[in-house]
Amino acid sequence: MEQFIIEGGHPLHGEMTPSGNKNAALPLLAACLLTDEPVILHNVPHIRDVSDMRHLLQSLGVELENLGGNSWRIIARTVRPADLDPVLCRRIRASILLAGPMTVRTGELRLPPPGGDVIGRRRLDTHILALRALGAEVNYGRRLEFLAPNGLYGADILLDEASVTATENAIMAAVCAKGETIIRNAASEPHVQELCHFLNHLGAQIENIGSNVLHIHGVERLHGGEFTVGPDYLEVVSYIGAAAVTRGKIRIRRAGVKYLEMIAQVFRRLGVIWEVEGEDIFVPCDQPLEVVYDLGGAIPEIKTNVWPAFPTDLMSIAITVATQARGSVLFHDWMYSGRMYFTDKLVSMGARIILCDPYRCLVQGPSPLFGESLESPDIRAGMALLLAALSAEGRSVIRNIGQIDRGYERVDEKLRALGAQIERVQE
Repeated sequence: MEQFIIEGGHPLHGEMTPSGNKNAALPLLAACLLTDEPVILHNVPHIRDVSDMRHLLQSLGVELENLGGNSWRIIARTVRPADLDPVLCRRIRASILLAGPMTVRTGELRLPPPGGDVIGRRRLDTHILALRALGAEVNYGRRLEFLAPNGLYGADILLDEASVTATENAIMAAVCAKGETIIRNAASEPHVQELCHFLNHLGAQIENIGSNVLHIHGVERLHGGEFTVGPDYLEVVSYIGAAAVTRGKIRIRRAGVKYLEMIAQVFRRLGVIWEVEGEDIFVPCDQPLEVVYDLGGAIPEIKTNVWPAFPTDLMSIAITVATQARGSVLFHDWMYSGRMYFTDKLVSMGARIILCDPYRCLVQGPSPLFGESLESPDIRAGMALLLAALSAEGRSVIRNIGQIDRGYERVDEKLRALGAQIERVQE
């Protein structure tokens, strides 16, 4: 097992370029199952979740070749509905993304229960309802069984929640279904849009991309192609937060600024600002770091919601930033009942946080933080603890960093290049 040792109190400075979006790369890799022709993907992040997805694809008969750097050639010429490794499926939530494309290609898939971050209940019902609407038979027991021996047929689908992965599964299943499909209450996150553009590049016909009502005209087959995964906006904002809490100054190259407007609004309420210069973001060192109260001096509430509102994956980062901002702010993540539990670790470092219930916490800042021995509970909370350690006085140790490695590529190397004092060592 590896751990990070961090000596806090060093402002970040310099330039960095974000890796490819993890949440886009995973469905794009799964979507390669829909064609028997070669697909080349560029800017695929070298992270554990992507590695696990590659191994799952290989067990289904897919050929993968590293072309150097972050580029891969994927050929799903011969695909078989093999028994998938239950350990790998439990390690990543994205294993469920194999359901749609495999049901299209082979008419069957038997999938062990998917895993991922332990942040509360994560429903599979929406996936099942969507694929059943397209004509698949779905059985749920010790494993999920998807059957469609006669193929899939277009349908008018109203998702019971705007689930990202369920929307992606429905899209991948519908692009080669017979007839027209309408997906209502569809998620529209950047990675969902990217999947749609990728599939259209391979010959799919998806309209209204970026909206919550998608129109899909089924095509007989998809062809190969070449595509570049866009920047990870969650990583971009994580490094913005790291610069803010350390009072640093950084430039983020090719930051995917078009997806950051709502996030910028929320961070301005925490007294964090950045400048957009073309496709770059510049984070100055003279941050206000003061909470902007609502009219009448009311304590503001930062609440997650479906895109384009503030994303749940950035809640942990925002809470850590708030510990260094002057004022009080209420955070509310109604989506996941376990998202807030990492705050006890911030409290142990000196933060003033009241956990109101599993979904809400009140943060009062600024609080001087002190080095502590910590353990990463999930990807985003792990990164949030890393930000806290960077701003803290003294030495911190973060264990279980495999969780952070699931979503952030070479995070210690990138931070060291920005002046952070961080080392990866064996426990």
